[in-house]
Amino acid sequence: MATNEDGGVTRRDWLAGATATAGLLGLPGQASARRIAASDRVNLAVIGAGGMGAQNMSRLTSQNIVALADVDFAHVAQSFVDDKGAAKPAMQPLKAAYDRATKFADYRRMFDARKDIDAVVIATPDHHHALAAKAAMERGIHVYVQKPLTYTVREGRTLLGLARANPKLVTQMGNQGHSGDDGRRVVELIRGGAIGRVSEVHAWTNRPVWPQGEARPAAVAKPATLDWGLWLGPAPVDWGYNPDYAHFNWRGWVPFGIGSLGDMGAHLVDFPVWALQPGLPTRIETRHSRWGGDDNIWDGKPPADLGSYPLANITTYHFGAAKPGPLMMTWYDGGLMPPTPVAMPATARMNPDGGVLYIGDRGMLMHDTYGEKPVLIGDGVEARAAAIPVSLPRIQGGRDGHEMNWIRAIRGEEAISSPFSSAVPLTETMLLGMVALRADQPIEYDGASGRITNLPDANRFLDRDYRKGWEL
Repeated sequence: MATNEDGGVTRRDWLAGATATAGLLGLPGQASARRIAASDRVNLAVIGAGGMGAQNMSRLTSQNIVALADVDFAHVAQSFVDDKGAAKPAMQPLKAAYDRATKFADYRRMFDARKDIDAVVIATPDHHHALAAKAAMERGIHVYVQKPLTYTVREGRTLLGLARANPKLVTQMGNQGHSGDDGRRVVELIRGGAIGRVSEVHAWTNRPVWPQGEARPAAVAKPATLDWGLWLGPAPVDWGYNPDYAHFNWRGWVPFGIGSLGDMGAHLVDFPVWALQPGLPTRIETRHSRWGGDDNIWDGKPPADLGSYPLANITTYHFGAAKPGPLMMTWYDGGLMPPTPVAMPATARMNPDGGVLYIGDRGMLMHDTYGEKPVLIGDGVEARAAAIPVSLPRIQGGRDGHEMNWIRAIRGEEAISSPFSSAVPLTETMLLGMVALRADQPIEYDGASGRITNLPDANRFLDRDYRKGWEL
């Protein structure tokens, strides 16, 4: 399978097969983006202006921030002060930019009202990502979407279809490790054969660090500043507010987030998928602890009323079509970790916060989250690694330059780091782990058609229902 100049995966053949599958991908129209010169400032908007959105936007204050959409501006204001209420000096330029911008509660109204938006950062909970991105792209607006890119496989393929139909739109997923120097060196070393042929990969994280594996809490009064109906948006549930959902804790609840795999897979799974280019997985199985809301008699199946995801999962991916041979990748979350390989030296420590271990036939490579601190293990590995040249472009600012890389790409100054052409297949791989979790047994997957072949009923988990008025 070919690669783009930036190392992203080219998916022409894969997308062609997916397009032929009824219902998976619509026919997107053409959008027109304003031509922006290298000397121009980009007119920016943000959806989800606090929390992670504020972190993203704090790196973009050199641009013209014209509009904000958020369901709770009191929460946004907390991004500019510390726990004691004192102003954070580093965040004051962003506060000044926000103060000048037009504010909206509903991002749909923002797009209707502001025709001058060139680009938008989307940092909402997962269940809004695809709807906000699609609305922007259809208007010719460049998009930066936080990870995971989408909530479902169909949503990802829809966004990829839009990106391919509108090649002048610059798309970026917010997996900032993709722009890091260490991670790019990892890809070069794996591709260059430093540890030989890799047939086994293990990736792990300490997430969740939010409520998960728990029953749904009782509804309580919402903050007066929060528009709870807009926060729910496309989620087809009528759950009342609880702080265990918003503003930070939504990842572990089925209608809103994709759990630990959605949160950290975009960082950890990214590098083996990027380096080894195995295509989409052909078989996926998930083992897990109790679902949130299970009663005392547990048969392992999801409860009828899905609340929170299980606290811990082990997901095994088989890439049967990988070249030069099959690859198995195992994902661990909830604090679980792979066993220590016998050949691992006592001086090499597997970071309990998260990491990836590649096992090749000539050695091993291990790195932390975001591809950082790579460690080479085995006789002769260091010498082979030293001879492997730099081949991938480095991103100005590394991890911290991920947002400005998007701006520079919009202005035609450099290649984009994590476009949808590579972010969608990565996200689909991650999401298939959640599909296997919901199916509660191994699934066989045909990536060309985008269909589960052994359990036809499980194909419903590739899509989702939407609240009326919020359809994709």
